[in-house]
Order: sequence, then structure tokens, then C-alpha cells
Amino acid sequence: MLSPASIDQQEEKTQAARRLVWQHRFRGHPYVAAAVVIAVTTAIAAGLMWWRHLSQYESTDDAFVDARTVTISSQITGAIVDLRVTDNQVVNANAALMRIDPRDYEAALAQAKAQVAQGEAAIANLDAQIDAQKARIEEAEEQVRQTQATLEFAQEENARAQELFKTGAGTLQRAQQAASNLHQAEAAFAAAKANSRAAEMQLAILQAQRAEAVGRLDQARAVQSQAEANLSRTKINAPVASRVTKLSAAIGNYAQPGQALMMLVPSEVWVTANFKETQLKLMRPGQPVDVRIDAYPGRVFAGHVESIQAGSGAAFSLLPPENATGNYVKVVQRVPVKIVFDSAPDIYMGPGMSVVPSVKVR
Repeated sequence: MLSPASIDQQEEKTQAARRLVWQHRFRGHPYVAAAVVIAVTTAIAAGLMWWRHLSQYESTDDAFVDARTVTISSQITGAIVDLRVTDNQVVNANAALMRIDPRDYEAALAQAKAQVAQGEAAIANLDAQIDAQKARIEEAEEQVRQTQATLEFAQEENARAQELFKTGAGTLQRAQQAASNLHQAEAAFAAAKANSRAAEMQLAILQAQRAEAVGRLDQARAVQSQAEANLSRTKINAPVASRVTKLSAAIGNYAQPGQALMMLVPSEVWVTANFKETQLKLMRPGQPVDVRIDAYPGRVFAGHVESIQAGSGAAFSLLPPENATGNYVKVVQRVPVKIVFDSAPDIYMGPGMSVVPSVKVR
């Protein structure tokens, strides 16, 4: 048997022989050798360029088209009597979608308007009464002034008659008549003052009644405003330009407040890309993005990063993870990044469609 040293010597001789064979072949074919060298060099250069190109981009396949869908629901109860749209129809902003039976709400509005008119008439009537009462107060005050003047004259006449009777220059009958006139003047003056006070009190009552009527009128106007709002809600229009989806409304169905009747997908869409947190080191808002949509292979749409969510997607989920309990296993988190198109694509896109964005970070 051969010793280990002999085996090693034999292998070295074999390898040396192989090298001599390759050297002989290359020397005999210099062009082939040059081509091989060039090919290897080109492959290495291409690999370096490809690696450098890839290092400038961050990409993910965990991305989709997103939009703020609008749920159309009824704010009132009633039967649907008119439906203007169908499935997947494109509608403009403020376009009519459907109409709910308005007859009950028209009657409620007519009743509210009648109550408002009644309240306005009541206030007008009280205003007329207040004006008339103010005239009565002025009349009562004039009576007070007249009776006061009569009282002052009667007081002076009584004083003179009593003085003349005491000196014997006047008669008892004259003195008694003057005293009687004084009592009548005092009574008339007191009655005039009482009448004036009563007129003023009646004015206060009328003013209080007017304030109450104003409150009832304000309440009636509020009811009218509510009735007008409810009547306007019988017509349901599109809030934005969009496409109709998940249409469940039908003529004859009874709509309930909050019941979803259809959904609208606005024409304004964007891309929500869930990048790994390790990919965000160099990512900034404003960086250009190449967006590839799975439904349209071979096409690339230009966009840019608009914003990066302040927190991972898991942190805002329905059941966020609680790392302080149980066994902790570190998992690379994903952070939603909003990417908007530089110009509206000339293709159909809807929420949930898969895309692959590539953000140029260098």
C-alpha cells in the first residue's frame, strides 16, 4: 500500500499535468482564451452594475391599489321609488343615485310651514295689541294729569271756602260743596292712577305673551328646518365622481337609516405599499417610484412617495400585539407607505388590485 505522503505526491503530479494540458490548449487557441477572459470580465461587470442598480431601489410585492370608498346609506326611512344607477356605472359628482318616497316628508314640511305661519300671525296680533295698549297707557297718563289738575283746583277751592266760612264771609253750603268737590277730585285722581297702573301691567302681560309666542315661532321654524332637511334627504346624490359597486338597493325596498345601499369608489386612487421596516432607512417623501400593476404586465407607471405612516401596520390593527406578555419572538414589521401617481393612469384600477412598487432611494 502507498503511504499518505506518496498519495499526496501523486495528486500534485496529476494536477500539474492538468494545468500543463490547459496551458497547452490556451496557447494553441489564443482567440478562445481571449473570448473566455472577455466573457468572464463582462459577466463580472454586468453583475456589479446590476447589483449597484438594485441597491438604488427598494421594492415590495406586499402592495395594492387603495382608495377612500364611500358608503351610501339612507338617513331617513321610506320606500325606494326611483333608482338611477346600475352596477359598476361611472357617475359624476352630485349625480342623482336614487330617490325615497317623499310624500310623508312633504306633508310634514307643509304642516311645519303652517305652524310657522300661525306663529308669525300670533306675534303680529300681539304686536297690534301691544301698540293699542301703549295708546291706552298714554290715555291713562293723560287722565292722571287731568284729574291731578282738577284735584289741585279742588284743594284750593276747598281751602278758600273753609277760610271764608270761618271768617263769616262764606256760607256753610259753599264750604260743604267745596269739600264734596275735593273728595270727588281725590277719588277721580286715585281711579286714574289705578287705571294707569293696570294699563302698564297689561302691557307687561302682552309683552310676556309675545316672548312666549316668539319661542313657539322659533320652535316651529326649527321643525320646519328639520322637515326641509328630511325632504332633501329623499334624494340621494353622489358626493364625488366615482364608480358604483356593491349595489344592494332596489325599487320597492324599504330603506332604513344607516343601511348601506351601495358603495362608491372614487376615481382618485393611490398605492399602499407595506415595506419592511429595514427598507425605510433611506426612504423619504418625494422620492420617485416605478409602479407595476399585475393586471397590466409590461407597463410601468410613474409615481412618488407621498407619506410614510407613523407606526407599523400591526400597531393599528384590531388586536395589536402585546410584546410585554407571553413569549416574545422578534418579527420584522411592515410599515404602510402611501404612493401617489404623478398623473392619473389611463387604465381601470380599483381598490385591492396587486401592484409592485420600486422606490428609488439613492
